[in-house]
Amino acid sequence: MPATTSLQSLHVMVWTALMASLIAVGSFLSIPLGPVPFSMQPLFVMLAGFLLGWPHGMIAALLFVAAGSIGLPVFAGGKSGLAVLFGPTGGYLIGFVLAAGAIGLLTQARKTTRTPGWLLGLLAGLIGLALLYACGVLNLIRVLDIGWHKALTIGFLPFILQDLVKLVMAVATWRIMHGRGLLPR
Repeated sequence: MPATTSLQSLHVMVWTALMASLIAVGSFLSIPLGPVPFSMQPLFVMLAGFLLGWPHGMIAALLFVAAGSIGLPVFAGGKSGLAVLFGPTGGYLIGFVLAAGAIGLLTQARKTTRTPGWLLGLLAGLIGLALLYACGVLNLIRVLDIGWHKALTIGFLPFILQDLVKLVMAVATWRIMHGRGLLPR
């Protein structure tokens, strides 16, 4: 294996671990609000997808979920364990993995020297958020035994506007890093 390929692999692994760590940091930047807290995790989940692409963005989110599942206090509010994964917010955790993967897959092909477009980023991010919210709301319905209306009221409506702002921040960061040649791919 050439040294360049080995160094590139190491570079991507370090970035993957960094993004998993940033998702964990995002969980500590949270405000408890009923069964689903406000947090900065979606920003870092989207960034993982944008910056790392497929499959490493998804792997970063999966590393975060695995770390919390085995007992590291990385979930919102310093929680951890399988009880969180199978509890009311577990669907959002699974949604993080799917969102980062989808965003990475949709933006992966954009490796040209041109700066990626806002439209591509916003579209990929909206699809990622749709997956995240679908998993989260469906899990709220299952775990809390509530209807669609109640699940959307507690698990979607209070969060969507702030997550759209986070999407714009993630796309802007992606575009800046791409334009400066700082992407880890």
